[in-house]
Amino acid sequence: MSSSLYDDVGGLDGLRRLSAAFYDRVLADELLAPVFTHFTPTHLDHVAVWLAEIFGGPADFSARLGGHQALLRSHLGLGIRDEHRRRWLELMADAIGEVLPGQPELAVALMEYFDWGTAIAQDVSQNPVGTDLGEPGPTPRWGHQGLVH
Repeated sequence: MSSSLYDDVGGLDGLRRLSAAFYDRVLADELLAPVFTHFTPTHLDHVAVWLAEIFGGPADFSARLGGHQALLRSHLGLGIRDEHRRRWLELMADAIGEVLPGQPELAVALMEYFDWGTAIAQDVSQNPVGTDLGEPGPTPRWGHQGLVH
């Protein structure tokens, strides 16, 4: 049996390192820093907990932080543009290269998720704060071959 992406990235600690490396870049980036004006260190941890659940780790985001609905709601009103999304993906690829070097297959699997997820975030972000998104269903799971459910 192959390992989960969660195991391959080093579990929650690895995802916290990845989130930290990524947000160091984002907060220093001229294009993206304004999108993250309300960033807090708690946000970094929440992202790591979300990714842990997505990649096959514990379901703590759903249990403690509001699940899929809360994640989608957090993007309402951000007005993410194509150039934001492209830059976000560039910075994440750089962070993956730093934190998980020499693992091209793992990097591809992670970036496929981030490409998929940022497209959804961009779409949701065009709606005003307070928009009823309906019931998005359970938190998605992502494996080496893409979307699991």
